[in-house]
Amino acid sequence: QQSSPSNSPDATAIQRVIESQIEAFQRDDAAMAYGYASPAIQRIFPNPAIFMQMVRSGFLPVYRPQSFEFQELVLIDGEIVQQVLFVGPDGQPVMALYSMQLQEGSRWRINGVRLITLPGETAGRTTGLV
Repeated sequence: QQSSPSNSPDATAIQRVIESQIEAFQRDDAAMAYGYASPAIQRIFPNPAIFMQMVRSGFLPVYRPQSFEFQELVLIDGEIVQQVLFVGPDGQPVMALYSMQLQEGSRWRINGVRLITLPGETAGRTTGLV
């Protein structure tokens, strides 16, 4: 079930969090990048070094993008998802679906990312972060 959020006043805040994490990846600032992950993700990857290793090995387009562009903010099965179009270091486009979670204090955190290869790319390739 997918629909556009009827009211998305937090779109700017959500995009700022994602962009800040990407900037931290580009600086190899593991602690800062890790800080944008939700508590649930931090429980799966219990320290910044383990988190960064996962990102380096499974999310290269997000870790080292040539470019990225924010797309639609949507509601999928009750979850706010920011779509981001990346061009990876290999020049291949990929759509990232960022599941976002609102924490105490009205802070948005990233609760997972799923990469989807776009049509014309290797069929069926997806990478998911729980």
